[in-house]
Amino acid sequence: MQENTKKTIVITGASDGIGAAAARRLSSAGHDVVVVGRSPEKTRSVAESIGARHFVADYSDLSQVHALASDIAESTDRIDVLANNAGGIFGKGRWITTDGHEMTFQVNYLAQFYLTRLLIDRLISSNATVINTSSLVHRLFSRFSLEDLDAENRYDPRTAYGNAKLADLLHAQELSRRYGHLGLTSASFHPGVISSNFAQESVAGAGVDALYRGPAQKLLSGPDQGADTLVWLAEAAPWADFGSGGYFAKKKPASIARPAQDPLTAYKLWETSEQMIEGLPDLAS
Repeated sequence: MQENTKKTIVITGASDGIGAAAARRLSSAGHDVVVVGRSPEKTRSVAESIGARHFVADYSDLSQVHALASDIAESTDRIDVLANNAGGIFGKGRWITTDGHEMTFQVNYLAQFYLTRLLIDRLISSNATVINTSSLVHRLFSRFSLEDLDAENRYDPRTAYGNAKLADLLHAQELSRRYGHLGLTSASFHPGVISSNFAQESVAGAGVDALYRGPAQKLLSGPDQGADTLVWLAEAAPWADFGSGGYFAKKKPASIARPAQDPLTAYKLWETSEQMIEGLPDLAS
């Protein structure tokens, strides 16, 4: 069963790939979609094609995430769905952002945590659903350590990406635990191995590239198919159609890595993330 009511749906990473596909499908279904992307040109193009509002933010700069949250809060009275879909796979070298964090960790997880935290009051008042884009990669490559979230020890791009996607999954679980009693629901999902510009621009090297390049590319799903679970979660009725905090693939519950099954790890990740954004401005600043 899916709700037929019009929803206000914010989708990050919506300038291309599954984010753009989901934005188009949800807009055509009658929802009010807010398109967020890193590229001004691509983001504007997607938004104009569906008559949607749009905002631009580079997640490698947390000050832009704050500005984004402020713009979103000022532009809408409610947020029914926040889809934390932005992310990327980066190069073989360990890149540090201007905020002092490893690039993969910040762009795929910490910036999304910060955005959700900034918007939490609006999300709660809207009885919203927060959807995090995770990945099967969290099971294949992660070596998750709360003591090394910025990958200072033995950096590997595949591991960094797997760890960030595991963190996204834990974030959804902890959101449900902390705010479920206030009406907030959450979920994370694996979109499938998608043929998109995200894959084409990957420079992560062997392992992750093998999922996207060469003969295996013939087996990849397109962005529209990859958006299926995101669209389903965005339109679904929480609890009736899916369990809050769960992880899904192909619109069904999916198995998760052992570290992501530990509520204490989810709790500690949240507390550590709060420490990482301590001192950054909130929406009242």
